[in-house]
Amino acid sequence: MPSTPRHPDAPTEPADAFEPPSAEEARARRTYSSLFRIAERHAATDGQRRRQTHPQVLAPHEAIRLVSFLLSGAALPEDGEPEVDRADITAALSLVPLARAEMDELEAGLLTMARGRGMTWPEIAFGLGLATPQAARQRHERLLSRTDPDPGAEDTGR
Repeated sequence: MPSTPRHPDAPTEPADAFEPPSAEEARARRTYSSLFRIAERHAATDGQRRRQTHPQVLAPHEAIRLVSFLLSGAALPEDGEPEVDRADITAALSLVPLARAEMDELEAGLLTMARGRGMTWPEIAFGLGLATPQAARQRHERLLSRTDPDPGAEDTGR
């Protein structure tokens, strides 16, 4: 008997029926579905896309911002645009870890480049709004430990 086509986001059966599904795999499947859902419902028309930084591609941080703005009233829905519902909110929440990871990578890269350009930890602390150079350095080390595939290359100079 032929098999029924499976939707790509449909959960797969684990090899062992008694093994819990992987939260990481489920989150990865939700990322694409979340971006698609928000883009389809709230970034489908030219007017809706003009609310974004890039009018053709909805980035995770933009999807989160868009849902937040629509919920708060900072952006008004167009005529015929569906209201933000619980699934839209869940989709936006599903994208938060991805957007946070992107921001961590941007910040780590910027801090590394700042050090490479000769900025001191006191200057960096000031720029980040941190009280001490030590706090800035520790923040950089934490970011590198979460984002850098080669943590042995971190800057430890003062």
